[in-house]
Amino acid sequence: MLVYPSSIDLSSRTLRHLTRQLAAHRREIGTRWRRLPVGRQAPLALAHLRCGDTYAQLAAGFEIGIATVYRYIREAVEVLAAQAQTLAEAMTTVRTKAYVILDGTLLPIDRIAADTPYYSGKHKRHGMNVQVITDPFGRLLWASAALPGSTHDLTAAREHGIIDALATAGLKCWADKTPHAAIGSSGLCERGQDGCGEGDRFVEPLAGCQAVVELAEHAVEQAAKGAVIVIADVSSPVVVSVGSR
Repeated sequence: MLVYPSSIDLSSRTLRHLTRQLAAHRREIGTRWRRLPVGRQAPLALAHLRCGDTYAQLAAGFEIGIATVYRYIREAVEVLAAQAQTLAEAMTTVRTKAYVILDGTLLPIDRIAADTPYYSGKHKRHGMNVQVITDPFGRLLWASAALPGSTHDLTAAREHGIIDALATAGLKCWADKTPHAAIGSSGLCERGQDGCGEGDRFVEPLAGCQAVVELAEHAVEQAAKGAVIVIADVSSPVVVSVGSR
C-alpha cells in the first residue's frame, strides 16, 4: 500500500486539546507503554473522525495493526464523550440568551444489517437523529445524543427532556412545527393562541430563522461526516455519538 502526506481541516488547537485529554487519561489508568504516543494517537483519531479514513488506511500509515487502530479510536471517542455537557449543564448557558432555536437534523450513516430503525422516511436515507439547540446567531449550545434515524423529532425532543427543560427555564424558543406544538403543550403559548397574555412565554415557528439554525446543523453534519463523534467547540466540547462507518 502506498503512503502519502495528507491534511485534516482542523486547527492545531483541536489537536492539542485531544492530545492533553489522552495524556490525562493514560495517567489516570496507569498506562506505562503504548505503540504510539498520545501525540500520534490524537491525529490518528482525528483523521478517522474528521476525514473518515478507514482502519486499514490508518494502520498502514501509522504502521500499527488494525485492531490497535480500533482501540485507539474507541479510546479517543470515550475520552471526548466524557466531556459532553448534559442538558441540565447546557441550560446554564441557555438561560443567558434572549431566545434559543431548537431543530433536529439527520446525520447520514452507511446501511447496516438491522437498518430499519435507522432509515428516515422524511429524508429517504439512513442516519441518526440529533436535536440541536443554538443561540440566536446559530452558534451551537447543545447537541443531543444520537437516536436511530426513524425517530420522529417530537419523540426525540421528549426523550431527551428538551421540551420540559425549555418550558421550566421559561425561555422563548423558535422551533419548527413539531417541537413547536410540543413546547406549546408543555406550558408555552403560541402567538395568537387564546388565553395567552403579554406576560406569557411564547414559542415561535422556526421558518423565519431556518437559515440560522442550519449554520449549526451544517457544522454538526460536516464534523460528523463518516465519523463517530462530533466536536463542536474544543473550548467547551459538545460530543455526540452518531454511529460508525
